[in-house]
Amino acid sequence: MSTEKNNDWWHNSVVYQIYPRSFFDSNGDGIGDINGITMKLDYIKKLGVDIIWLSAICDSPNYDSGYDVRDYYLIMSELGTMDDFDVMLKEMKKRQLKLVMDLAMNHTSDEHPWFIESKKSKDNPYRNFYHWAPGHDGKAPNHWGACFGGPAWTYDIITGEYYLHTFTTKQPDLNWDNPMVRDEMYKIMRYWLDKGVDGFRLNVINFLSKTPGYPEGKYNNKSQYTNGSTYFINGPHVHEYVQEMNEKVFQHYNIITIGECPGSHLHDAELFTSPKRKELNMIITFEHLDLDGGKWTPKLLDLRCLKHHFTSWQNCLYDNGWNSLYWNNHDQPRIVSRWGNDTAPYRNLSAKMLATCLHFLCGTPFIYQGEEIGMTNVRFSSLADYRDIETTNFHIDASQSGLTLEEIMAAIYAKSRDNARTPMQWSGNLPHGGFTLGAVDVLPWINVNPNYTDINVEQALNDSQSIFYYYQKLIQLRRTMPIIVNGKYAILHEENTHIFMYNRYNDDNQQEIIVACKWSSNKDV
Repeated sequence: MSTEKNNDWWHNSVVYQIYPRSFFDSNGDGIGDINGITMKLDYIKKLGVDIIWLSAICDSPNYDSGYDVRDYYLIMSELGTMDDFDVMLKEMKKRQLKLVMDLAMNHTSDEHPWFIESKKSKDNPYRNFYHWAPGHDGKAPNHWGACFGGPAWTYDIITGEYYLHTFTTKQPDLNWDNPMVRDEMYKIMRYWLDKGVDGFRLNVINFLSKTPGYPEGKYNNKSQYTNGSTYFINGPHVHEYVQEMNEKVFQHYNIITIGECPGSHLHDAELFTSPKRKELNMIITFEHLDLDGGKWTPKLLDLRCLKHHFTSWQNCLYDNGWNSLYWNNHDQPRIVSRWGNDTAPYRNLSAKMLATCLHFLCGTPFIYQGEEIGMTNVRFSSLADYRDIETTNFHIDASQSGLTLEEIMAAIYAKSRDNARTPMQWSGNLPHGGFTLGAVDVLPWINVNPNYTDINVEQALNDSQSIFYYYQKLIQLRRTMPIIVNGKYAILHEENTHIFMYNRYNDDNQQEIIVACKWSSNKDV
């Protein structure tokens, strides 16, 4: 592959993810909003990215941070109005910024009109929009556990059947085997694309197809629930449905399509992203982030395993797909705390090292809000300060299983999604880190990290050696050095436990980049 290859536009792009509730509050109610994003577009443009990905913004009761959609054609009221959205989109276009929307298509809110109708009787037109099944001997159809804790089935007293929800009881799974469901979802996608949106990040897209009959899963450890993921992740028709989605929607627009695919591996990525298959442009997987233990059971990272992961993905998708490159998002703890060193002497260097390691790889890099200034995990002293439903459910389940409060809090400090969801730290001098324009006594929806006095945008922009300007330089290099986008990859010193070193090169060996990242504070390494 020549480094002069004429790529799809998103090959050369860098994505900046915004979690709207936590970005900037323009109206002083303590919740980040769409107008707040519009007010900060010049800051994002200054960083140098060219795509903005907005986490869930559709109308929602907000039980799971907007991923429980009540109306796909409306904006969540606490974030603003459709007029606000249109102004934001117009201002993005002025700045040559593209917009990617987050769509939750595996499930809706239990307040969605479809589900409300679906519950009314067994023979109404919307019944088959969701997964309903009779129980067995007074119990659920199986013992699957939900991804956020508890059972995956809830009994409905009106019709005497159970509905499936692979996440929370408030998020019933749509039945994608029903062509009417698929057609409705395609209409929704066309609506937003016709408004000028430049693509989608498709939430848990690989959950769409369930194995018929809902076979029982396997029991894990001491859990009362089974792991049914084999039967609801990458199910029998998922690729058929995504190909249909491409045929009926994607191929008619010049857009970027990103599929979130938990539980997927390299083979799955090849299937989803191979251009010949006409499905997605890239997927977001969690394989590399699973290397430091389970969701609530963290362990030390073995750098050799991480290098092996990236080497496999870089080489296998080089001519047969495309990589998404990320350390952080709204569901993950802050990388400088997770795999770096967030203490004062090392945070700056550690954040720059991690950025270097990622941004010279082949793929499309993603930057999560605050990553570019080195924001860290938070350690709230009280469970009452946490807002994430997954964290709350973990506390309940862990308490019932016998873990001590100290053990529970240690896991939450390391892995809670709220680590990524504390407000963006704009100023070291203003209340709440400058997140809200409200009165001093107006509290943010979730508390700001107390270290905002030291880590904030204001400080970063006034320091020419800051993490922000380092990210800016990395993005500029990607624009000016085609080898970063198109070059081949080779790992160096693969068994070294402290150094991640690789090179990028082209076929004629006329250009080469060697990247060396030291993952240790040990001076003797």
